Amino acid sequence: MSEQQLEQVSVEEKPNPMTAVRIGKVVVNVSVGKSGEPLEKAMKIVEQLTGHKPCYRKAKKTIRGFGIRKGEPIACLATLRGSDAVEFLRKAFAAVGNKIPSRSFDPFGNFSFGIKEHIDIPGTRYDPNLGIIGMDVCVSLEKPGYRVMRRRRRRSSVGKAQRVTKEEAIEFVKREFGVEVV
Repeated sequence: MSEQQLEQVSVEEKPNPMTAVRIGKVVVNVSVGKSGEPLEKAMKIVEQLTGHKPCYRKAKKTIRGFGIRKGEPIACLATLRGSDAVEFLRKAFAAVGNKIPSRSFDPFGNFSFGIKEHIDIPGTRYDPNLGIIGMDVCVSLEKPGYRVMRRRRRRSSVGKAQRVTKEEAIEFVKREFGVEVV
């Protein structure tokens, strides 16, 4: 083989780094449904699990039947990025038995799943003072360059090739975390 042919072969073998899927963020959400002591306990649990201080989420409207008033804090959430997100996801997948239904994935590569009891997460101990709560885990996947949509200056739309599809998201989760999608 000539030198030029060797260069062409080596160029073709390298995957395009702009098509690599990565985790944008992981949001851990706990909805208690009322403010006060139950919400404070949930905030302590989320802080212990994630290592980040969660923020409050307020009710959007009044629902008399549930005793909820508009503007009352009823939930908390923590957003994780980078290595913290990956570390938490490994534990969260273990809590659900490393299985996720395919209906959990949306057409844009995001997926969500629930954890019924936080004590199912490995390394978590039961504290009778705090009780047991369930939570939702929402994961946003993206490719490099996707921030063009969100940046402040020179915001622009992102092409279809740069968006994560459902199939790419499923393949990423299987490859990176060893999760079975059923």
